[in-house]
Amino acid sequence: MNFLLIFGFILNMNIMTYGEVNELKSNLLLIQEKESKMQSRAYFGAGCFWGVEALFQDLDGVVSTTVGYMNGHTEDPTYEKVCYTDTGHAEVVEVVYNSKKISFASLCRYFWRLHDPTTLNRQGPDIGSQYRSGIYVSNKEEKEIAETIKVEMQQYWKDTILTEIVTADRFYEAEIYHQDYFKNRGINHSGCHFLRSWD
Repeated sequence: MNFLLIFGFILNMNIMTYGEVNELKSNLLLIQEKESKMQSRAYFGAGCFWGVEALFQDLDGVVSTTVGYMNGHTEDPTYEKVCYTDTGHAEVVEVVYNSKKISFASLCRYFWRLHDPTTLNRQGPDIGSQYRSGIYVSNKEEKEIAETIKVEMQQYWKDTILTEIVTADRFYEAEIYHQDYFKNRGINHSGCHFLRSWD
């Protein structure tokens, strides 16, 4: 929403005085700041980021998603470099979420349901270190939560969970044609990314 346009419209209509508009603007900025404080970011790698992003977009409390590359050893990675050279990056999804509606722990449980975390550097037909299972944490609390949920979720998998839980390095946003890939093409969830039912 462009608040400046709204303010301009209000002034032109002479509905409010200049002082009242400034007060309204201040109140709206306070609301935005409050909403921003409730928003957190989490980073998950679970194979090809297209399907992972689509599933996270279904969650109530998720504000936005962005696919990209993380935790490699080169700068400014591209899709081609990540796929065909040794950049070390993982394909990840940045999940912006409202921490008042959904917790980091709930996101972790969801993450371990939507892919197979027991295969090393692979998810279905996609093979390579960029497809590794990973949770990239921003602080000690997130790491402890992820490690705890990992132990909890092991009961649902016959083989050992191989998910790496490490400190998040710089996140590089992927090319525009990768963003909202399934949504933009009308693709339903399919292939190796689907929610396992353990109820």
